Amino acid sequence: MKELVNELMNGIFYDHIIFLIFFIIIVVLSVVFYRKIVGVTGEFWVRVELRKLPKNRYFVLNDIMVKTENGTHQIDHIVISKYGIFVIETKNYDGLIVGDEYKDKWIQYLGKNKYYFKNPIHQNYGHIKALKEILQLDESKFISIVCLSNRANVKVKAQNVTQVDFIDDLIKSYKTEILNVDLNELISKIEQENILDKDIRRNHVKNIKNTIKENERKEDEMVCPKCGGKMVERQGKYGKFIGCSNYPKCKYTMNIKD
Repeated sequence: MKELVNELMNGIFYDHIIFLIFFIIIVVLSVVFYRKIVGVTGEFWVRVELRKLPKNRYFVLNDIMVKTENGTHQIDHIVISKYGIFVIETKNYDGLIVGDEYKDKWIQYLGKNKYYFKNPIHQNYGHIKALKEILQLDESKFISIVCLSNRANVKVKAQNVTQVDFIDDLIKSYKTEILNVDLNELISKIEQENILDKDIRRNHVKNIKNTIKENERKEDEMVCPKCGGKMVERQGKYGKFIGCSNYPKCKYTMNIKD
């Protein structure tokens, strides 16, 4: 009987050790790949909503990467219809999101902490320019949409900044037909240009990270990442901020870090 109890206790202890190791591995992986997991999750829920659009009027493409003279562009979602080509950039962020159409960076507030991220409207404009070049269409045929998480408290002064639950309604609010071309031909062109090579996609992510680091280095040295001018402190309507000395030619700004 004593031997049986010892065996059971050893077995329970062993199971607890295995569980603890497994739990630690999950926690470590979650921390290391947090941003990637969050990004993929956000894009998934947007895909779910876009599937609800009438399939005879809207054609959805997801996770498209194209290359132009200015480099590679990874586009989260494209919706092609007679009402325009909707180019969607998703940001699966929590907390309070503050920004406007013109500032180079938006702010995410999480409790007492705040984090800066590139204005997704500007980011999406680069995607539109790439698609414009590939499809040989006028820029007026493209509609930019930034889609944020339902969990976010959005305080952004800009058009077409929405959340996951409302993205379909925003797209369907465009009722004027502005594309008088073969939509299947547009879809075919995008699919032909779509880069599937994993190495190229990995390099794209690596280049973005390097660019962010380089821009942060320049900002720390008070050098404008956009034009190389000197960054100086200014007084604006909502308080002090740091802007490029070459204003109004260059409108790059950054908030004063705490």
